[in-house]
Amino acid sequence: MLTINHLSAGYGKKIILEDINLTVEDGSVVALIGPNGSGKTTLLRAASGVLPLASGEILADGKPINRLGEQERARLVSVVPQGRGLPPAFTVREVVALGRTPYLNWLGQFSDTDVAVVENALMQTDLGDLAERPIAELSGGEQQRVLLARALAQQTGVMLLDEPTSHLDLQFQVNLMERVHRLAHPEPSAGEKTPQRAILVAVHDLNLLTMFADRVVLLVKGKIAAAGTPDEVLSEELLSSAYNIPLHILRDRQTGRKAILPYIE
Repeated sequence: MLTINHLSAGYGKKIILEDINLTVEDGSVVALIGPNGSGKTTLLRAASGVLPLASGEILADGKPINRLGEQERARLVSVVPQGRGLPPAFTVREVVALGRTPYLNWLGQFSDTDVAVVENALMQTDLGDLAERPIAELSGGEQQRVLLARALAQQTGVMLLDEPTSHLDLQFQVNLMERVHRLAHPEPSAGEKTPQRAILVAVHDLNLLTMFADRVVLLVKGKIAAAGTPDEVLSEELLSSAYNIPLHILRDRQTGRKAILPYIE
């Protein structure tokens, strides 16, 4: 579980986030939305422990992230970043194996467990057939799956994703978010307890989150303007005010989900 209490953070003397209170439960996907500059990426950076806090605290599995060493923090929280920036000469398997770094001994040796975890991460993201392929030969959607697999290999209870569907076509967007949803809501294996994850994901496509998010947090100018279920937060009044554009919301007759459209006369 990820718990954020009275968080304020920013860069230097400039405070971006003010008094943020947020809980991401195990077995849930919380979508972080808001206009550009609202503080979504800053919040994810703070939650990952790489951005110092001006005040407040962030707990992962009850442990204060900003008081932990890098290795211990990496065993609790994994990140799927916005930009790819993967080493082009590395193979898919080599990049995914980087997720095991927090668990290796001082010689950097892989145990049988490490190897098995990497193989499982490749399998969960359907990358087995691409395992020996150089990163430079992959499409954008495939590279995004590699980043997700690397985070899976860390075996953390908390996962942070910063706009993972950016620059992907519709098919890859849906496929990736389906995988993310399954990570939070895994199907039980026979005789085994499958771990759930607490997932916080920044999303630009409001229609995409209606299919996969359990809860939605709307950030505006560094503060939480609304939080709740997709049905509660995705209202014409709230979104039109936040994005400074008239929006019209329809409801799909078959699924009951909302569809958000810009209102143009």
